[in-house]
Amino acid sequence: MNQAAGADRTSFPTNGPEALRYRVRGMDCPTCAGKIETAVSRLPGVANVRVNYGSQVLDLALDEAATPRAELEGRIERLGYGVAPLPTAADLAMAQASGGAPPAETAEEPEPPLWRSRKALLGILIGALFAAGFLVERIAPGLAGEYAYWPGALVGLAYYGRRAAVAAFAGTPFSIEMLMSVATAGALAIHAAEEAAIVVLLFTVGEMLEVVAAGRARAGIKALAALVPKTARLVKADGTIREVPAASLAIGQVVVVRPGDRVPADGVITDGASSLDESPITGESVPKPKEVGDPVYAGSVNADGALQVRVTKTAADNTVARILHLVEEAQASKSPTARFIDRFSAVYTPVAFAFAAAVAVVPPLLGADWGTWIYRGLALLLIACPCALVLSTPAAIASGLAAGARRGLLVKGGAALEAIGRVRTVAFDKTGTLTAGRPRVSDILVFAPDASERSLLGLAAAVESGSSHPIARAILDRASADGVPLRPTRDARAIPGKAVQATVMGQTVLVASPRHAAESARLGPEAERAVADLEAGGRTVVIVVRGAEALGAIAVRDEPRADAAAGISALRKLGVRSVMLTGDNRRTGEAVASELGLDVKAGLLPHDKLAEIAALKAAAPVAMVGDGINDAPALAAASVGIAMGGGTDAALETADAAVLNERVGDVAALVSLSRATLGNIRQNVAIALGLKAVFLVTTIAGITGLWPAILADTGATVLVTANALRLLRA
Repeated sequence: MNQAAGADRTSFPTNGPEALRYRVRGMDCPTCAGKIETAVSRLPGVANVRVNYGSQVLDLALDEAATPRAELEGRIERLGYGVAPLPTAADLAMAQASGGAPPAETAEEPEPPLWRSRKALLGILIGALFAAGFLVERIAPGLAGEYAYWPGALVGLAYYGRRAAVAAFAGTPFSIEMLMSVATAGALAIHAAEEAAIVVLLFTVGEMLEVVAAGRARAGIKALAALVPKTARLVKADGTIREVPAASLAIGQVVVVRPGDRVPADGVITDGASSLDESPITGESVPKPKEVGDPVYAGSVNADGALQVRVTKTAADNTVARILHLVEEAQASKSPTARFIDRFSAVYTPVAFAFAAAVAVVPPLLGADWGTWIYRGLALLLIACPCALVLSTPAAIASGLAAGARRGLLVKGGAALEAIGRVRTVAFDKTGTLTAGRPRVSDILVFAPDASERSLLGLAAAVESGSSHPIARAILDRASADGVPLRPTRDARAIPGKAVQATVMGQTVLVASPRHAAESARLGPEAERAVADLEAGGRTVVIVVRGAEALGAIAVRDEPRADAAAGISALRKLGVRSVMLTGDNRRTGEAVASELGLDVKAGLLPHDKLAEIAALKAAAPVAMVGDGINDAPALAAASVGIAMGGGTDAALETADAAVLNERVGDVAALVSLSRATLGNIRQNVAIALGLKAVFLVTTIAGITGLWPAILADTGATVLVTANALRLLRA
């Protein structure tokens, strides 16, 4: 979508609210986001306002019959920010439905270099005027005196005063610009022009540093978006190859990926074999060998062999796009700490304003010198600026989220990131989570005299043919390898956590766990001993029942992930207990649990897992790690749900976080990252409030004045931001 398209749409009011999305340039801190949110929310016909300063995006619903879009955009621009329309989810869906390329993700001109930005030019002008005033005052002190510094101070006062007035009119009377303007005007009134000029200069420099810091925090996410190539080599129906925009690729099309190229879309390899470097997406440093049938991610690098890939996801829904969407949503959602600080600062700022006024007026009324105490009151106004305090939490959260995304650790918001660090127990699903999720048939036992291994496998495969469960895949793979044909079935259905049932050749066939198979058929003593021995060896056993007769058993073995034991050990070192919750039988669960070194609760149905999660949660915060549809309720019920990246969409959508690498050790990495973020937040709050407390005392005591007071906010803002950026190296 371009600027013209956005302008055209403004002239056609719609019936009812319309979802809009804007890029807002110059929004580099939570205070900016708060001003915009307040100003926009006060307009009639505006609802569902969400402001994300990290990605500089504003989302809202607008009824243009109440407020024209031009008026909305004008209000944002009057606050001092640039605004440009972005495509919404509806725009993307419409483009996808029409078969066209999705609209451009940004409608704005590229941002100018920092030295050409409005804040930089303002800082250069004020700095030059201050330097000129300094020279004039030193060379000819009697000629101009304090008035030599007035030009610089007045330029700053005009700029920030106008923004303060607009913000006050829009609903934010106690903005940082208002505090600055009052302090500057007051300093000029009491003949402290030199300090007034220094204050506006230092404040402008601090604003520029915020821009730099915010840009660095966004750089990692922008780099991720740049991973997907702009073009793709599409294989046409006649076999020729044509270069097309990667954003235009549709599901089912086939593309060629040459050695050294980046994969243009999520897909499945249909021809060729190679090693792919997926580190930009998953954080996995070792290239993975891939062959026909293996999935590939958009943005991964093809190392050494030509591949043909069938597209399985559109550009708007590929892995990189989903990561970007999750990170954007996460940055937009506020953590509990951030919400508390927002509420605190909303009260703190007017109270501090009133306290500064009292300091300026009360002592002189009691006989003290007016000039001295007005000066100190103005200094307290600068100390009262809440920028550093408001920034302390979101800066750390944004850095933590970006650091996690670089390693393939996705967290859906500050609340989840904070909660992960507080968990004391992690509950793991077994199949596909602690194990690789790719079981293989290890044993086939025949109980009935009229059955054979081949017929038993054929019946089980027919019943399981419509299931995506790992055990079903193992049985189907074995049947395919042995050349056993699939018989037609009808009335197939799954009994959650118990069995799969279908009618095969007119007879009801059940594939069930031994415990639930006993409800339909009786196992003899020898069969029970054989099943027990298999389960004790860590195998999962299913019984094939036809009618009321147990025909035999099929055992599968799913090996633990290579890093599972190390991952559990890493959690133990962090003081976090691990427990396995599995629907598998007790003996198999205990065999795997003893190998990995964690507790186990076995034989659980989905509702049993919920009960176990509730019991663990009652004692302390608990995280649930799973990958399947049956894990979704437990993921939702836990304090924090963590999905394995290769799991089902249901698990990924329900969970609060995801580990794209499918490494158990990454769960411990998530806990460590969360704890580092929480520690960083505490440090930032201490820096913000500590500096204010120090300068509060020194200002009232007359030790420090106006320009050192601005360091209580600008300096603290710089320190808080720099401290938060340390998390990017985590």
